[in-house]
Amino acid sequence: MLYSQVTASDKRRTFRAALDAAATTGDPLRLPGAFNPLSARLIEDKGFEGVYVSGAVLSADLGLPDIGLTTLTEVAGRAQPIARVTDLPALVDADTGFGEPMNVARTVQALEDAGVAGCHVEDQVNPKRCGHLDGKEVVGLEEAAKRVRAAADARRDPGFLVMARTDVRGTVPGPEGLRLAVERAKALVDAGATRSSPRPWRTSPSSRPSRRPWTCPCSPT
Repeated sequence: MLYSQVTASDKRRTFRAALDAAATTGDPLRLPGAFNPLSARLIEDKGFEGVYVSGAVLSADLGLPDIGLTTLTEVAGRAQPIARVTDLPALVDADTGFGEPMNVARTVQALEDAGVAGCHVEDQVNPKRCGHLDGKEVVGLEEAAKRVRAAADARRDPGFLVMARTDVRGTVPGPEGLRLAVERAKALVDAGATRSSPRPWRTSPSSRPSRRPWTCPCSPT
């Protein structure tokens, strides 16, 4: 067949079950980045557990820096052909949801229609910057929670995974930044996120994370 015979709902259920299992066993899920359908098929052929549609890679493929210049139409349009050719679940970087909470809700439904398993929603200000760049700023916790709540409420398939990503760790140095990241990650799960992803992690002795995933629903990258 030309496309995967596994439904989007089945991929979402498989992805959630795999995340739950990883939290128990400590074995990481490997989701290499795919920027087109062919790379997604190669990832599946090599035996990985999922496909990641990176915002930085999509921006680069469009000849753009990763500073919030892509649109929902572009991201959903790229994600849909990637998701439909593979039996693996696809996780999509949805940046800040492309606007205010109502825009976040529309983003989630557009990505559901694209057949992906879930998406990241970030807490950076608009326009955002790549998480690996300096100069990032984050919105307040109340605004971040509104984004996550809008994303969770907009789902028509409860299996669609909403991963709340916080970049507060990259804006506040030292142990205080780590503390804020953990607190915000937990708060965003309380707001409705399926999982949370605090980043970036530092490698200094004072802030080196455990190699095991958190015991969910938080899962750091």
